[in-house]
Amino acid sequence: MRPNRKPVIWIIVILVILVIAFMVYRRRSAQYPNAAQAQNQAQGHRGGRGGRGGPAGPVPVAVAPVQQRNVPVYLEGLGNAQAYYTVTVHSRVDGQLMKVNFREGQQVHKGEELALIDPRPYEAALNQTEAAKYKDQANLENAQRDLQRYADLYKQGVIAQQQYNTQESLVAQDEGAVRSDDAQINNAKLNLTYCHIIAPIDGKIGLRLVDPGNMVHASDQNGLLVITQLQPIAVLFTLPEDNLQSVQQHMHSGPPLVVQAWSRDDTQQIATGRLETIDNQIDPNTGTFRLKAVFDNRDSALYPNQFVNARLQVEVQKNALTIPAAAIQRGAQGTYVYTVKQDKSVETRPVTVGFTEGTLVVIDKGLNAGDEVVTDGQEKLQPGEKVEPQLKSPPGKVGPTDQEMGATPGTGA
Repeated sequence: MRPNRKPVIWIIVILVILVIAFMVYRRRSAQYPNAAQAQNQAQGHRGGRGGRGGPAGPVPVAVAPVQQRNVPVYLEGLGNAQAYYTVTVHSRVDGQLMKVNFREGQQVHKGEELALIDPRPYEAALNQTEAAKYKDQANLENAQRDLQRYADLYKQGVIAQQQYNTQESLVAQDEGAVRSDDAQINNAKLNLTYCHIIAPIDGKIGLRLVDPGNMVHASDQNGLLVITQLQPIAVLFTLPEDNLQSVQQHMHSGPPLVVQAWSRDDTQQIATGRLETIDNQIDPNTGTFRLKAVFDNRDSALYPNQFVNARLQVEVQKNALTIPAAAIQRGAQGTYVYTVKQDKSVETRPVTVGFTEGTLVVIDKGLNAGDEVVTDGQEKLQPGEKVEPQLKSPPGKVGPTDQEMGATPGTGA
């Protein structure tokens, strides 16, 4: 038999490939002996670790100037919109509901007739009381004529004083009966007026609670309808008790404080109103106090029981030094920023942050107006590093402008 030579041939081919690969590796290693070291050095220069603008060049960063501007100071709290007035309209008389003159959801005005209760029973009662008065009035007139005759006879000594006094009492009784009839007539007229259900306030009507044709009673618990006044509308919100003294001080020392209502996700301003009052006690369970703000709500943007974020503007800090919030860095030594010097190198500058409002940070100490701070690329920097500003924000456009501050959500004071 002939031996099988295929395994031997495959072994030889594999050995040849390995030899060729080894020779290629040796040749490339001889040509580039320091390639890995050169690559590591280049990466070190690009990382900016102590290179001070080495062969890779300055580090590109975004910078922004320190600006002076008037910054409003806000306090934020969770609020709930409530109708300024809410009235459940009840019937004040018993009877059948004959007519409804409104549509559900309709805006009505004070004094408009909303519904009619069958007035015929009360018209009949009015006629009865008027007839009773007519009768009693006739008796009174007759008693008064008798009293006049008795007075003449008493003066002549024809009748006794007792008889004269008795006639005086009879006249007084008839006068009382007439006055009672007048009261009953007024009451009947009042009940007749109550048959016409009138809107007590301006507002929006909710869903109808009783349909025409039903019997209604003055003792019904649910009423006929509910009217809520939405223009103006109130917002109740809470703030921590630590802010109470500040709010009271600014509330009584100047014009009405401005309150803004924002959506629950703080992305859209819904309305602007004014602070009306502060509650007379602090909630001991939460350590907060309640405030009431009033909004014109002419566009009906606020609705009863709607949750909003309320922002109370307590003051405006004049000529505050502001920088973008992105420039703030925090480390073991505290809060600092990278500032760009005249020679395009950077240095760390410790700063004291006053408060944050929107995209701006108010700096109390550590910076001067006109300084430039790094807002992007800080992770590549070390003190003394050369930089190349790439995205320099123009003056007055860092964060919201003064006009925009009134419509930009922030963290408050």
